[in-house]
Amino acid sequence: MQAALEAERDVADGLRAIVEDRITPFGVPATFVRRKGDPYTELVRVAEKVRADAVVVGASTQAGHRLVGSLAVRLVRVGRWPVTVVP
Repeated sequence: MQAALEAERDVADGLRAIVEDRITPFGVPATFVRRKGDPYTELVRVAEKVRADAVVVGASTQAGHRLVGSLAVRLVRVGRWPVTVVP
């Protein structure tokens, strides 16, 4: 259990560093937030809390999302923020 928590923290730290390294040179404000739970619910909560101007998510590769709807599609349906989907 402890090893899994450490691995999770390491991944989050690595992602935070990537965001900071790639965003800072452009002068674009960005907030890295680590959450656990349902991705849709947590993204909506964080976006509302930080008063996000936009939301960026990765594209889903799961075939079932074509039928049920991906995270990006669910966020677009909410219509509160522009949603950018990256591959």
